[in-house]
Formats: sequence, structure tokens, C-alpha cells
Amino acid sequence: MDPIQNPFSPNAGSQPPELVGRSTVLEQARILLGRIKLKRSEKSMLLTGLRGVGKTVLLNEAERLSRKEGYHTILVEAHESKSFGSLIAPYLRTLLFDLDRISGVSNKVKRGLAVLRSFIGTLTMTVGDVTFGLDVDPEKGSADSGDIEIDLPNLFVAIGEAAEDRNCAVAILIDEIQYLNQKELGALIMAMHKIQQKQLPLVLMGAGLPVLPGLAGESKSYAERLFNFPDIGALTKEDAAIALTKPAQAVGVEFDSAALEEIFRLTRGYPYFVQEWGYQAWNLSTTKRITLQIIKDATAEVIPRLDASFFRVRFDRLIPSEKRFLRAMAELGAGAQRTGDVAEILRAKINSLGPVRSRLIAKGMIYSPAYGDMAFTVPLFDEFMIRAMPEL
Repeated sequence: MDPIQNPFSPNAGSQPPELVGRSTVLEQARILLGRIKLKRSEKSMLLTGLRGVGKTVLLNEAERLSRKEGYHTILVEAHESKSFGSLIAPYLRTLLFDLDRISGVSNKVKRGLAVLRSFIGTLTMTVGDVTFGLDVDPEKGSADSGDIEIDLPNLFVAIGEAAEDRNCAVAILIDEIQYLNQKELGALIMAMHKIQQKQLPLVLMGAGLPVLPGLAGESKSYAERLFNFPDIGALTKEDAAIALTKPAQAVGVEFDSAALEEIFRLTRGYPYFVQEWGYQAWNLSTTKRITLQIIKDATAEVIPRLDASFFRVRFDRLIPSEKRFLRAMAELGAGAQRTGDVAEILRAKINSLGPVRSRLIAKGMIYSPAYGDMAFTVPLFDEFMIRAMPEL
């Protein structure tokens, strides 16, 4: 079939042709946005889940819903190599300029810009990676202490008050939020605590790996009272089938039931992989019927493609001891594994594996679903590790 007409989209954060199995979390987002807009208390949302389950897609959809509700939005992706303050400051500058463009003079918006200028000044002194300025006078004594746990709450309150003065609401969306360090995450939680106390029209929606609820709780014990943590998992067999058949049927293409069963078996229902198999199967099919044999042929294309991109980019960040740890986990099979069992395979003492385990968690490769257990954050990574390292 014509690859140009292929409806499937196996790209990071790309909107699938059919967004299925996520109605509950989108309804939560709709209620959150509606209540905050009316200045009614509601917990902000931090989505959690493995790689490839569609958290970024949902965050993009949440931004679309926010804009539809009249929110002013910013969407930021956190990462390991840049401080959170330096990352978010230019987006907040743009946001405040947008509020300033609304007709009429607002002293609250002017103050928001002055507080942001103070915040930028402390970043320049403390982290030194700020590459932009703001041509306004700083407000002395506001967000200029150099302690992000003091300064970020003051800045968020100033932004919330500016939005309130403009009779509008603000949505801040942050992807890969697990990359914030403990102090930065604590500052963000404290900022939202202040916002809730003052009932200002500012909402936070974020997404991160399954370690996020634990990190938030460790940073501030009251985090669970400020946020909902919807768990974004794999699709059910029925939803995975709809994700494949509905966009195909729209252009007269059918999947055999055996083909759908095989895709679900191979992908375990993870949305990114469902899109990958659908994409390759479409391109290989010469008729408007996708059969089990086509899926088997597509698998020979998909596995090397995933190994070379989706999996390899993560594997190449690891040092040998980390690779051996993950290979030992893979040897034990899919699902959560006991650290003691990994140590036994590696013929090592559990205590000696602590630093390796910590590095892998920090790199977002594994997480602890329960005390003493370890699991991959990347679906199907156990199978890849065995292909990449046939011998332990």
C-alpha cells in the first residue's frame, strides 16, 4: 500500500491516529482545568508510566484542552544537563509578555516581569547558564535569594496574580519531570502549595517515569495531597485492536483477527510499539488486507529498527557494569526482579550493586515498583538486552 497514506505514527510524542484507552485521564484533565478556571480547589496532575506509553502525547493533548479552555500555556521538557530555573525562565518570560499584550495596563503583570527579572539575576549568579535577559528593573527582595525553594514559589505566585488580574488562567506543563533534582522538585511542589493556598488560576500538569511519585514524596511529604498521579499503562487487547483497525478501516483496509492477536502478543499493548508494527505492516502489505503472515514479515523489519533507534540510544549511554546489571535482570525474565536475584546471577554481594543500581535509576533505565524490586522503565528492554548481549 501507499506509504504516503500510512496512518500510523511511530514517533516519540507523535499523536496517534486514534487516541484510545485514555478517556479517564483526559476527563480528569478537563475537570482540573474547569475547576481551576473557576478558582475552585483541585489537585494538579503528574502522569507516570514507562517509556512508550504515550505520556507526552497526553501532555500535548492536555495543552490543547487548556488552550481550548482559554488558558495561556507553556510546555517545557526537563533534562539532566540544564537547571530547571534556567530551563523554565524564558518560557515564563514569553508567558508574561503574552499577558502584557492583553488590552489595558496591568500593574500585576508589570510586577510579574520585575519578579522574573529578579529570578533571572540570581540564576546568572548561581548556575551561570542563562543566555537571555529581561529589560526591566528587578523587584528587590522578591525571588532573588538564590534559593530556588524560596524563589520559585514567589515567582509562581507573581505569575498567578498577574493571570488573575487579567481574568485568565495559566497552565504550566512539564515533560520528563523526573529529571528535576530533589531541590528543584521540592521548589515546584512548594510553588504549587502556595498557588493552592491563594487559589490562584495556575495549574501544573507534568509527566514522568514511575519513580516520580516516590521522588515527590521524598522531596515533600505533602506532595500526595497536592497532586494526582495517574498511572499510564499499556493498552488492553481491545483498545490496541481499535488503535489499529479504526484508522485502517477509514481508508478501506482490514486487519485479520490473527494479525491483531500477534501484534498484541509482540507489543504487550504498549502504544509506541503498536504504532511501529502497524506502520511496518501497512508498508509491507500489497493488498487492503493485513494478514498474520504480513505481521510476521513486518516483525523482521521492526526488531532491527527498534534495536537501532529506540533501544540502542539508551543502551549506548551505559557503562559496562550497568550493562551487566541490566543483562542479569533480563536473564531473569520480564517484570520486576529482586535485587538479590540479580546479585546471585552476577556472583556479587547485594551491597556492592548499590551504586550501579542508583546510577541506573538516575539515568531513568530502571525503577523500584516495590521495596527490593527492580523493573525496566523501557518496555521490552529485557528482550533487547538478550539480543544485544547474548552472553552475560
